[in-house]
Parts: sequence; C-alpha cells; structure tokens
Amino acid sequence: MERRVGNTRIVLVRGDITRQGVDAVVNAANPSLMGGGGVDGAIHRAGGPAILDECKKIVKEIGRLAPGNAVATTGGRLPARHVIHTVGPVWRGGGRGEPEVLRSAYVESLKRAEELGCRSVAFPSISTGAYGYPLEEAAQVALEAVIGHLEEGSPLEEVRFVLFSDTVLAAYETVLKKLKP
Repeated sequence: MERRVGNTRIVLVRGDITRQGVDAVVNAANPSLMGGGGVDGAIHRAGGPAILDECKKIVKEIGRLAPGNAVATTGGRLPARHVIHTVGPVWRGGGRGEPEVLRSAYVESLKRAEELGCRSVAFPSISTGAYGYPLEEAAQVALEAVIGHLEEGSPLEEVRFVLFSDTVLAAYETVLKKLKP
C-alpha cells in the first residue's frame, strides 16, 4: 500500500528492515545505543561491528540518547548506507507525553535522513515491541508525524514502513486508509 505526499511516496510493506535497499534505515534503539532485542538487535547483528563502534563514540560524546531524539551512524554491512538510531517512549498509559515523544522520534529521524542527503528511508514500528505502545495508536502517531513533516516539504522520495508481521502491517494500512489524502 502507498500514498503520495508532495513528491514523496509513503510505502507500507511487510518485511525485514535489515534487508532494505534504502539510503537509511531507522533503528528503534534503546538509550544506551549498545544494541538489544527486536529491531535494535537485528540491525546491530546484520550491520556488524562498525555500527556499534560509532554508537560507542556517540555515547562517549553525548551520553545516553534521550527518547524522541535521533543520531546517525554508518550502515555497516547493511544494504542501507546509514542507520538512524532513535529512542521511542516506553508506554505508561499515554498520559506521560508518550505521543509527543513518539512523534518526535519519527520527525527527528526524518530530519537526520534529510541532513545526510538521503532520498529514501525505512522505518520499523517504533515502541510497539518491548516498549509496549499500543499498535493502532502508535501507527496513528507515526503516520500523522511523517505525513505532517512531508507536507512542509522534503527532499525525500520514499518513506517506507517495513513492518515485521501481517498484524502490524494491517494496523498501519487501516490507519493510512483513514487519514485524509
């Protein structure tokens, strides 16, 4: 499924983010940037030690990455040239700024991609795994954040949501169909 926003295509696909031939993939990282489970662990394993080496340098400079922020490293052995690491919010019921932090994670990741001169970027579903963000609510925030950013004008040609299961893909498709073109 896809939709155009200005000159950018938003594409929803089921797949493995570590195999995407895009300029940058977004990593749903933890604040330590040292890898972990889920998407984070998969990206670090597939991309190899160069990603971790750059993450260590970043942490040495800035400390832990705050939720809602984003930094970039090499893609290592991934097909993507860059990995944009962002930390989403841990779900605590929705009343502690979770939607704003999640929105920021997507927008800051798009900004890093644009700063790097990327034409294409692939996102996972941030915060919906171990961080427990309800899937439909996360999809709504994610798609609204990306569409809102693209409506302001962007050099990006494609924003791809690479969703790991049929259930996650269906949730994103449902939300995208409901959003006004």
